Amino acid sequence: MTAVNDRIDAIVNGHDVVLFMKGTPLFPQCGFSSRAIAILEHLDVAFHSVDVLQDMEIRQGIKDYSDWPTIPQLYVKGEFVGGSDIMMEMFEAGELQALMADSGVKAG
Repeated sequence: MTAVNDRIDAIVNGHDVVLFMKGTPLFPQCGFSSRAIAILEHLDVAFHSVDVLQDMEIRQGIKDYSDWPTIPQLYVKGEFVGGSDIMMEMFEAGELQALMADSGVKAG
């Protein structure tokens, strides 16, 4: 494991819900990140966000870590869930709500 992988691992495993995104929850810097934030806020779950635009090592490293080419990326209890399209599909099907409940994720 590389140093950046160790950093990402610590972030992913240090929080119940982590969103690697472009920008911040108050100021998302792309539509996909904005949609991901809207979904998480609608679910009313506590989450940690990482602005990949502030750290180029994380920006590239997270793609290698998850073997997923795009950002945002959602992790729940250390497991990679997907990007904003997958989040939206899961949310609309009720699967994301069930995942949060089944994982014991606390309300925001």
